[in-house]
Amino acid sequence: MANKTLKNKQKSLASEIVSSIEAKLSDAGDATKKIKKSIEKSAEKLAKKLAKLMNKAEKKAAKPAKKVKKEAKKAKKNVAKAEKNAKRTANKAIDSIADTVVDVAPKTASAPPRKPAPKPAATSRPKTTPKPAPTPAPADTTADNA
Repeated sequence: MANKTLKNKQKSLASEIVSSIEAKLSDAGDATKKIKKSIEKSAEKLAKKLAKLMNKAEKKAAKPAKKVKKEAKKAKKNVAKAEKNAKRTANKAIDSIADTVVDVAPKTASAPPRKPAPKPAATSRPKTTPKPAPTPAPADTTADNA
């Protein structure tokens, strides 16, 4: 559809250019068939270029409207996403609170579990075993008995 209107614009513009050039040319003098033909060709080329430029300008004017629509759609999508995320975090918070309540309730009802006895802290020095005390040499028991 847009292509047909573009071609119609080109044709009408070309005919206007031709008529205005021929009017100026008739004031100057006679125009041959060759001159008329070249004027028509040049007018068609010029009309084609001008129609493209006008079409570009129209598209640029229409672009901001599309951009606004696109941004509105994007904003709507982001709002929906934010709501979804808010629901998810709320559900996570509720679940975590429920889990902590369930975990805390059994602990308070029963006696707290006993902790294993603490082990002595390991020292960095190796332990030395004490040497046995020297035993006194056996004394002469015969001298004491006599």
